[in-house]
Amino acid sequence: MFSGIDEVDWASMEHAYGPADDVPHLLRGLASDDPAEREAALDGMYGAVHHQGDVYACTLACIPFLFELVVDPGVRDRGGVVELLTSIGGFDLDEDDEAEIDEDEIEGAANYAMAAAAVTAGAEVFVGLISDEDPGVRLAAPLALATLHRHPVRVLALLRERLPVEPDEEVRLALVEAAGRVALRHRPLAERVGQWLGRLADRADSPGLRLAALAQLARCSPDGLPGDVVPVVSGLLREMRAATDGGTDPGRDGADGAATGPERTAKNARAVGPEPSGPAPADAEAAGTTAVDTGAPDSTTTADTDTIGTGALDSTTDTGAAGTEPGAAHRAEQTAAPTLLGQLRALFAEENAGHATPWAADLLRTLHVGLDDRVADRTALLADQLRSPDRHQRIDAVRMSGGLIRAWRGSYEELVALVGEQVADPEPRLADAASHVLEELFSLAAPAADALAARLAADPGSWVKTWAGGPPGLGSPVKALARLGDPRVLPALAAALELPQVPHDVGAAIVHLGEAARPLAGALRHRLAEVALDEEAYDRASPLLAGLAGLRAGEAAPEVLRVLRGAPEYRGEWLRTAALRALGSFGPAAREAVPELRTLLRSPVAAARTEAAEALWAVSGDAETVLPVLSEGLRADQAHDRRTAAAALGALGPRAEAVAPRLHALLAHGELWLRVDAAIALWRVTGRSGEATEALLADWERSRHVRVRVAECLAGTGPVPEGSAAAHVLRSELASVRRHNAMDGGYGSHDIHEDEKLLALCRTALRGPGKGTTT
Repeated sequence: MFSGIDEVDWASMEHAYGPADDVPHLLRGLASDDPAEREAALDGMYGAVHHQGDVYACTLACIPFLFELVVDPGVRDRGGVVELLTSIGGFDLDEDDEAEIDEDEIEGAANYAMAAAAVTAGAEVFVGLISDEDPGVRLAAPLALATLHRHPVRVLALLRERLPVEPDEEVRLALVEAAGRVALRHRPLAERVGQWLGRLADRADSPGLRLAALAQLARCSPDGLPGDVVPVVSGLLREMRAATDGGTDPGRDGADGAATGPERTAKNARAVGPEPSGPAPADAEAAGTTAVDTGAPDSTTTADTDTIGTGALDSTTDTGAAGTEPGAAHRAEQTAAPTLLGQLRALFAEENAGHATPWAADLLRTLHVGLDDRVADRTALLADQLRSPDRHQRIDAVRMSGGLIRAWRGSYEELVALVGEQVADPEPRLADAASHVLEELFSLAAPAADALAARLAADPGSWVKTWAGGPPGLGSPVKALARLGDPRVLPALAAALELPQVPHDVGAAIVHLGEAARPLAGALRHRLAEVALDEEAYDRASPLLAGLAGLRAGEAAPEVLRVLRGAPEYRGEWLRTAALRALGSFGPAAREAVPELRTLLRSPVAAARTEAAEALWAVSGDAETVLPVLSEGLRADQAHDRRTAAAALGALGPRAEAVAPRLHALLAHGELWLRVDAAIALWRVTGRSGEATEALLADWERSRHVRVRVAECLAGTGPVPEGSAAAHVLRSELASVRRHNAMDGGYGSHDIHEDEKLLALCRTALRGPGKGTTT
């Protein structure tokens, strides 16, 4: 084995962490008899040689030796090597990607192409591995075939032939997943694959296999799903529970966890590449890894079609032993090693202790991806899961509910109430998962308000979370209830203000409560007066300043002025900004700060001058003094400072009309947010909407991120004329079922709040302030 490995000039190549002269050691480690050494070697391959999916010259040089490993039956854990090869060869650039490659990326793109060609050329090896004696190899082989083999019709025939005789349930699920992957990559085959999946979903003996078929059907041929998909899936979940535990709750013993899908040696830790059919919605994950086709699909002849259109479906029996974890045999020798892969494996084992079907959640996520915008079906399915006696299913459902609500608009009252019921569960992971989801819902969490209040009353330990490496933070139940503006959270916030270090997010919680948090003003003032003006001043003062600003507590002006005057050099600019924002929120109640603000107008720092002018206007209404400073701020070097000046000028309204030409000039600026702020300010200082509206609507289409800001302006000056371009844009937004800020592969903690705010603003802009509802 490894003939010629020492003849490769590894030292002349590099990987993610420097010279690649250690690669031969890693390759030999993959063939070691020591499980820990094998795992360390595989971890090193992913960490350096194939770092975050990158392909280097040394990665290409490894491919022949990796193929040697996968065909040698004496090598253990070959399934992990098959996955590595699939990842290395499974990335391909489409035409759009190629058009966007710049000069610095040419070499990397060439490496991806060469890797795809090299692994695809050897993909015939995977045909033999589909029936390998090692279950781990059989688990990895289907995806390798679906991703890399040039003949999809032959691959589908192999998958179908193997299914009736495969004894391992988890491998059977991988065979079905691979068929769906082939259909996605080779669309001419999708209809016929869908027909087969439909029959499998209807007639297979194993409920897990039927669920897998439905999940893949949803992805590659959703029109083939049964009309009653929700009760069908719910029935399959009940069958799976009955088969593994006789219908009792396996979670009642406290050994619960969140299922994360079929455990594969490294697959759950990595993504191979984007889906060939486009990115999956941010609210769900596709089962397994993803890959892109590396060659044109074969033409489907009549004979080929007949091959995949028929098969021994009736002979697909459930040969896996009920009550045992599928795929357990190929994991028996794996040991906990101090590697990323080892940690992930240990985490998976810990979270799924006592869970006989940890792959079920992955299948359900795949189903949700396929159901896409069928929000009512997805909501009903999750509601059924949340009523399950199985805590594992409820944990999965809680997390998927958060993903659904985060990405799609809909009616979620019942679902939220069911999530709220979980916060009282004695299993901490379930209660915490539910609290975290509710925390992100803001106003949509209202159906769970009583459950959250009961949790706070029963568990003061959930009020504040502490970490070794940073400031404490409010617990999820506290934040969720505060974001609802519910005064029942006040005892928790009062207790937080008495801690030696105030939680960093207490100010934000108070902002959402508004006047309901007025009883906390005294404690905020007291704590702010105690803040030492040293290098930690910003961290300790900023949450207090935010809270006082939210309360508009003008009586705290002396304490805020002390901070403003004594701000240290370290993070002093940030602290000054927070203090000026608080003083501005106080309005005329902070009149004693006027001399200090006038002094800051002469600061050598442009941002300080602009922020001081903005605060001075809010406190004194002295337009004559602040107008020259803000006008000059429009010429600041930093776009952020110009934005601050533009927003402040908009607040002056017609008093600032003299600067309209400068604001007009900024409509052509290259910075998106500066254009938006300038347009809004121009509208407010001139009272003329025409050109400003045109600019705002253009940027609305360019970037979803500015939509809330634009809608605020339209709502403040509405109603917009019926039939206008603005009305069309607003109604189009209201008609969309997808949240405007839903991201593929990530999300922000305030996404739901921002989108719900956008919807409310769109309705207000259409009907005008104080009018009835508009849909």
